[in-house]
Amino acid sequence: MNRAAFSRLPVTVDLPLLLQALAAIGEDEWRGHFNSAFYAGDWSGVALISAADALTELSPGLGQPLLRAPWQRDGRWQQGLRELPVEIVSARLLRLGPGGQIHEHRDYDLAEPDADLRLHIPLLSPAHVDFYLDGQRMPMAAGECWFLDLSRPHRVDNRDSSARVHLVLDCRPGAWLQQAITEGLATTPAPPVAESALLQFQRLVAGDLQLSQALQGLTDSEVFIARTLALAAERGLVFSREELRAAMRNGRRQWNEQWNA
Repeated sequence: MNRAAFSRLPVTVDLPLLLQALAAIGEDEWRGHFNSAFYAGDWSGVALISAADALTELSPGLGQPLLRAPWQRDGRWQQGLRELPVEIVSARLLRLGPGGQIHEHRDYDLAEPDADLRLHIPLLSPAHVDFYLDGQRMPMAAGECWFLDLSRPHRVDNRDSSARVHLVLDCRPGAWLQQAITEGLATTPAPPVAESALLQFQRLVAGDLQLSQALQGLTDSEVFIARTLALAAERGLVFSREELRAAMRNGRRQWNEQWNA
């Protein structure tokens, strides 16, 4: 099935009202994300709607959607989404704290033809947060509503001094939503093309024989990563260990996929 990688939906949400509802969430209501191996720092959430049979309120499940306490006690959540006529099966607030990283991964359950469609609505969106989908930085702004195909590789890096909070909705793939995704493609902003520190370093290596030879002989991946980070830092280029790991995985994937045409 052909599916857009991303699309900014031509809909309006009531951001001021949603921010009021967010401010009413107590700090003791946030729970660490269940995929503990997939992140570093604070990646936590609050379930608004989730499956009745989920192991935790933030976990996926197959049961009927259950309205959780924060949604039931505060009508501003539903009112803030009144222009969004979708069947919501899961609604979560997901927070990535300052310095936090969500490592590259795929949500394979979203790849099935009849899978739910995941929408992201940034509520708090600091300037120095990078959300990469298939290697492209998503230019999402607070109050916008985006469809993202997260069965593709994606990662997030919060380099800001404040938290990023998204309202994440899993919705059934109804006719209205499918049409909204298609219509949104025409006005979806293109990902920025600014060259990352990692790409700058890759270009340096390609053009510097001595630098290239310093890395070519390293067969142990952990030694290679440590040496790469050190050589890059010496040249004022800073990127994370996970960013480098993701680039290495993507390189292997592209090499393998060229034989599957």
